[in-house]
Amino acid sequence: MAISLSDQDKNTLRTAAYGAVSLLAAADAAGSPHKVATHGSIALASATGPIGHVLAERSRIENLDGKSVAGLADRVLPALTAAMDLLRKQDPAEAENFRGTVGIALDAGVRARKGEPGPVLTEMRRKITEALAAA
Repeated sequence: MAISLSDQDKNTLRTAAYGAVSLLAAADAAGSPHKVATHGSIALASATGPIGHVLAERSRIENLDGKSVAGLADRVLPALTAAMDLLRKQDPAEAENFRGTVGIALDAGVRARKGEPGPVLTEMRRKITEALAAA
């Protein structure tokens, strides 16, 4: 099944995916946030299928420069849920592709840092995972 996405839908998907990586990096402020963001973003850019095409588009993603982790979470967590809801309605397999893609990006980000993830990073990963499952 082919999916049909408006420009707003594509923006929601990019905000959700790249926002999740940004949120994870922001939660690792005491560790290696740049490594988390870089490796997570590289993983997103490596996505395939319709989701890969959307994530590869070179358009600016608005409002991912929150002044706090809480502000960023207020934007990203609902976008993750909205993205999953949007994709499930059109193509459940593509929704699972999106969930897997974001999960791999988070794994790549966590593995890029030195040492085991601390409780703050682990908790943020849990919140992101819950947002993906909430739809």
